[in-house]
Amino acid sequence: MKKYTEIISLFVGLTLLQVLLLNNINLFGYGTPFVYIYLLLRMNTETKPHEMMLWAFCLGLTIDIFSDTPGMNAATSVLLAFTRNSILKLYTTHDRLEDCKPGIRTLGFDTYLKYTFTCVLLHSTVLLTIELFSFVNIWMLILKILASAIITTVCIIAVEQFNR
Repeated sequence: MKKYTEIISLFVGLTLLQVLLLNNINLFGYGTPFVYIYLLLRMNTETKPHEMMLWAFCLGLTIDIFSDTPGMNAATSVLLAFTRNSILKLYTTHDRLEDCKPGIRTLGFDTYLKYTFTCVLLHSTVLLTIELFSFVNIWMLILKILASAIITTVCIIAVEQFNR
């Protein structure tokens, strides 16, 4: 029960933060932080894949409803939930993944930073590619992806420091 209380409170808090504040931030006209994915990055590694993807779909759909983005965040969040454990395995040993809640305290700062940046880069790449749906101005797309990934990673590290 405590597990779901924490997930629901993070779900509500991150959704409100994203919809009311962060969707209105556009750093230098290029980068938008997508901090709501912190919930997916923070979930326990023992969470069943179908449960993880259901949480991701609900989170993404909620963001889509309030942001008027038809299914883009839902699709990207489900993709992130699907690949998250595989990305985590790239940077950690198998024994550290047993019933672990990824964070700075459990993974160490360097490993957590690599894990977070990789997940955020994947999320930003897919989301912004779907949003722009064009490769006409590829350099603008790459700039937006990198700016969004960097600002999102910085924000997630700040939230993780606060959440310790």
